[in-house]
Amino acid sequence: MLIERFKMQCRPEKVDQAIAALAEVARASRRLDGVVHFDIGRDILDPNTFIATEVFLDRTALDRQESLPEVHKIMGLFPDLLAGEPEATIFHVSSHEPAA
Repeated sequence: MLIERFKMQCRPEKVDQAIAALAEVARASRRLDGVVHFDIGRDILDPNTFIATEVFLDRTALDRQESLPEVHKIMGLFPDLLAGEPEATIFHVSSHEPAA
């Protein structure tokens, strides 16, 4: 299982455009086989920052998600939308269990 954390800070005047594009990515991603969870939230201390937490069964599922047209579309918008470089980290999880 893989977990990806993706953080992006938008230009304040581009937040609404980012929200619309991120919603498209989330809708498309959640329909894919191998996507366990795909959530995007807004940083409560910085309303211009969004953090995606993405859980995939394996690398194949992550690659499938990254090949979506919606992902390519938003990545093409990054130069105009973002205030800086996005941050991404992939965590490799060897086991998991429900929280008590």
